[in-house]
Order: sequence, then C-alpha cells, then structure tokens
Amino acid sequence: MKRTFWLASYPKSGNTWFRILIANLGRTDPVDINALSARGSIASGRQLFDSTMLFPSGLLTYDECDRMRPTVHRAAAAAIATEAGRDAEVDGAGGAHFAKTHDGWTVGDDGIPLLGGAAAAAGAILIVRDPRAVAASLAHHEGGTIDEAIGFMADADSVFSGRDDRLPRQLRQRLLGWSQFQRSWLDQRDIPVHCVRYEDMHTDPAGCLAAALDFAGVAHDRDDVARAVGFARFDALTAQERDKGFREAPPSRVERRFFRRGRADGWRDELTLAQQQQIESDHQAMMRQLGYAAGASIA
Repeated sequence: MKRTFWLASYPKSGNTWFRILIANLGRTDPVDINALSARGSIASGRQLFDSTMLFPSGLLTYDECDRMRPTVHRAAAAAIATEAGRDAEVDGAGGAHFAKTHDGWTVGDDGIPLLGGAAAAAGAILIVRDPRAVAASLAHHEGGTIDEAIGFMADADSVFSGRDDRLPRQLRQRLLGWSQFQRSWLDQRDIPVHCVRYEDMHTDPAGCLAAALDFAGVAHDRDDVARAVGFARFDALTAQERDKGFREAPPSRVERRFFRRGRADGWRDELTLAQQQQIESDHQAMMRQLGYAAGASIA
C-alpha cells in the first residue's frame, strides 16, 4: 500500500528542490523538471479537485472549496493507496507518494483539518528556511520589493492564489504568515512531522534525503541517494529551465527564473540591515526555535 506524505513549506523554502530529489530516486538519468506536476502532486491543484469532485472548482467560492478539500484529499489518498487512477508520471520513492503543499495547517468549523488529517496523509516533511532568505527569494518570485515581501510574511491573513478578479491556477492557500505557518504544522497532533532545514540540505543533501526517506519508511541505498543528489544539482536544474522552461515558474511579462541563485546565505548581500532587523523582530521566537540566529538587534 502506498502512503501519502505532505511536503509542506512556506513558499520559497526549497520544496521544489526536495521534490526533484525524491523524483530522481531509482532513475538512471535526470528527471524532467516539467514532469513533476502530475495529478495529485500539488495539494492545491485545481485538476485534483475537479477530477475528484466531478465538477469545476471555478464555479465555487474559495470558502466552498475549502469545505470540500478534506474530502478531496482523503479520496486522493485512498486512490493512491491502491494505485487507482494514478498518472504514470514522476512519483519517486516506492511505497510513498509525496505531495507538495503551501497550505498552513488549518481546521474548519466542522473540526476537520483542511488537508484531511490522518485519513489523507501518514505524515509530513516540513521544509523550513531562514526567513531572511525567504524574503529575498519571495520578492524575486512575485516581482515585488523585499519590503513588500517582508510585510507579506508578517501578515497573518496572507494567502496565495486568492485573487477575486481572475481565476488562479491553484486553489487558495492560507499561509498565515511565516512564523504561524511553521507553528501550525509543528503544533498540530493529527500526523507526525519530520523537519528539514533548507540550509542543511545545502550542507548535507544526501543525509537530509536519507533521513526523510527513513521517516517515510521508504527503503533506499547510499548509491541511489547519491545519484539522486547528483541529478538535482543546482546547475543541472538551471540548465533544464534555461533549455525548456519550467511550468511552475511565475507567469510574468518579464522573464524570471524559478531557480535563482541556489545559495543558503544569499540574503546577506541582498537585504539591508534594517530589513534584516525587521524580519528578526517579526519572527524572533520561531527563528530561535528553528535554529536561525538573529542579529545583534534582537536582545
């Protein structure tokens, strides 16, 4: 039986890189990065909702979709468990299906988690990243300023794909702000969580991947993990995006690459001291909990 695990992260924290690492397991050549978006591989995907509920999500309000999403995710997990209706696309490790989500862990008025709770997933891998690095990357991704990204990350009502003047490609995702996003996943008790830091992925990608696979109960060997890490090198990913584009890159009139710098400490030369201090002030407690040292501005 194939079990579902969430790959949960605040946007621009390394989720896509981790998905590519998993997708390269068991392969003898690098996976096509545009093969990642198979049915059910992204929790907020409209295709998953529409094909499960048998009517288009675009006919519903965001709140109406939210009330139905637990049913969608539980049905998807049941189908994946028996391999019923699965695309023959990239899934990665045998014995587990990994699905990306930027949704904070929230619970509806009926007491049911938006993502379906334990009936929809056996666990979650929470990928975290220094919020100072997230701010710089998010600003690039959204085509805005770093100050705008900092304000967005501190906003408890912030969402992705929540516009009312057009139909976004994905369903609304409540982000809750950077700190509360992490707290929502770490504090819930419905499913177990394994935390991976983006910075540790840079330092020891093979070790991080192996530990996550152990958490998910997926058999692996050292050579396979090493090969997957090699296939997912940053220069290899940027070359793929340059040659054939990437479906998950932000739509824009001005070309913006999804894979930008591939550094863990790039924020040091992108943020002003005042911007660093603002982020540290906004997220002091969670930064400390996750092991991110604040500057001298924080007592």
